[in-house]
Amino acid sequence: MSDVTTKPRRSRANRRPTRSAISGQNPTLEVPYITRRIPTYDLLDDTSLCRIEDAADEILATIGIEFREDPETVERFKAAGGTVTKVGEEAWNITFEPGLIRSLCSTAPERFTQHARNPANSVDIGGDAMVFAPAYGSPFILDPQGNRRYATIDDFVKLTRLAQSSPWLHHSGGTTCEPTDIPVNKRHLDMVYAHIKHSDRPFLGSITHPDRARDSIAMAEIVFGAEFMEKNCVIMGNFNSTSPLVWDGITTQGITAYAERNQGSIHLPFLLGGAVTPVTMAGSIAQSLAESMVGVALTQLVRPGAPALLATFLSSLDLRSGSPTFGTPEPALGSLVMGQLARRLKLPLRCSGNFSTSKLPDAQAMTQAMFSMKAAVQSGTNFILHSAGFLDGLLSMSFEKFIMDTDVCAAMHAYLKGIEVTEDTLGLDGLREGGPGQHMFGTAHTLRHYETAYWDSALDDYQPWETWHEQGGQDAVARATARWQSQLASHEDPHLDPAIDEALLDYIARKKASMEDAWH
Repeated sequence: MSDVTTKPRRSRANRRPTRSAISGQNPTLEVPYITRRIPTYDLLDDTSLCRIEDAADEILATIGIEFREDPETVERFKAAGGTVTKVGEEAWNITFEPGLIRSLCSTAPERFTQHARNPANSVDIGGDAMVFAPAYGSPFILDPQGNRRYATIDDFVKLTRLAQSSPWLHHSGGTTCEPTDIPVNKRHLDMVYAHIKHSDRPFLGSITHPDRARDSIAMAEIVFGAEFMEKNCVIMGNFNSTSPLVWDGITTQGITAYAERNQGSIHLPFLLGGAVTPVTMAGSIAQSLAESMVGVALTQLVRPGAPALLATFLSSLDLRSGSPTFGTPEPALGSLVMGQLARRLKLPLRCSGNFSTSKLPDAQAMTQAMFSMKAAVQSGTNFILHSAGFLDGLLSMSFEKFIMDTDVCAAMHAYLKGIEVTEDTLGLDGLREGGPGQHMFGTAHTLRHYETAYWDSALDDYQPWETWHEQGGQDAVARATARWQSQLASHEDPHLDPAIDEALLDYIARKKASMEDAWH
């Protein structure tokens, strides 16, 4: 592969506009992120939490983490106090004294801002802030009849535009689907460009190879500038450990690339109970904590203070078939516990979302989705990936479920506001005005509050049966289809400065020309 500079050629693209010139207000965004006004649900007592933390320390001290094909990362952990044992040609096991990894994590920020090219859409991650982002990673698209096909870049652009047009999502996400019509080694360029071109919200970059991570960061630099990025997070990577207890070199080198540039990273064990983690939830939580903390610790060895998220993806398993069973009660409970552990570590958390193993956007899909999403909200999770579109055990995206899920996100906005108790909201003046036995429809209190008192679904049907039947008797799926098609038809991309657009396209063209297509 030939070298490609990350700087655009000298042209008008080098005359970088100001941040205000880059931005364009997005009138549909309700709030840039949620500030929770309800307490988190603390499931376990201090004794139980300590036992899980001790188990995680024991995993790290007596079993260790295996690192593959990244001697530089091994040397970093060795210098920090890890005990290294070579276990293969390019594999090392490292054990850590109890408390060492937790200590290394302590320099990661408890809360940080991921900046959007439209500053009004920048998000806070951590503390009482909560961010909803679309689902991530599916290679297929499912239609309402259950027909499955491979996803394309056109699907990716549509999903990016749907996310941008939703007032209930806050983030453009990352690989909302895999555009399989573009070579594997080049599709990351088109995906990052789509996030920048069709959205002005924060986004995730590529993580599938260190070069692709660096390309993503380079494209973000074209938008934001190196000086701004040196002090601010503008892009994040979502990294998976190879459970059980392995961090491979492709991943650790990608984490290093983001951390070196002071950019954010998410450190996610993908745990299937009984397959790559203990079948019991307490054991899964302890393993998840150990693996994720190691990822966070690496970022701090590379650059203390680099933004990093603790993360967990807990799933039960149908042990008769080996299939994951997303949206079940036990992982939901696990999310609650991970929230408690993240707060004890003073780290932002990513977990769960609108999960489902259903093959249709049906009752199963929404029951499972609500189970896992409600747990994420109650746990105090700060960044909820998979908030919209997740079907088929994450193998497929559904435009219909995307719309149904964003309606759930809208309800969560209202739920997280809690209840305001004031003289006005107690409504005694309304009761006095009407008096016993009188309806409240025309009172001043009702007229003052009727437009804002209740959350109003954009998708649910509240009409009498007769009206609903006369209008065609549409179910929720049909209404969702009409809605996503309408949203795309009326969508207008946010303004992107032509100089930046030119520089991005130039970078993409030169990068693609520098390598042969690879489809695997």
